[in-house]
Amino acid sequence: MAKKDELGRRGEDLAVGYLQDRGLVVLSRNWRCRDGEIDVVATDRWRLVVCEVKTRSNFAFGAPAEAVTWQKAARIRRVTEAWLTAHQVRWCEIRFDVVAVLAPPGGPVSFQHYEAAF
Repeated sequence: MAKKDELGRRGEDLAVGYLQDRGLVVLSRNWRCRDGEIDVVATDRWRLVVCEVKTRSNFAFGAPAEAVTWQKAARIRRVTEAWLTAHQVRWCEIRFDVVAVLAPPGGPVSFQHYEAAF
């Protein structure tokens, strides 16, 4: 597995723990369809929370959340529609979040949670 993939997987694992610590219940991880992937689908008991997780080890390529472009947000919305269909969810309130994870080698991990990011 490439270093980037390892960092991404570690970031997603850390983000899931972060979300669970805040009371969210994870329903799906890395759900895929032909249009793309959703990193985390969770619920806060009132709404569906679709989370895009972005992880960086430093700021050399910008802050993690900067990687979520409007094109990426549009793709996540399309994939969410497929998730809803596949899980036979007829209607529910949906919030789209970004969890940015900064995980420097040997340093402390930090999180930025952008609720209703798009």
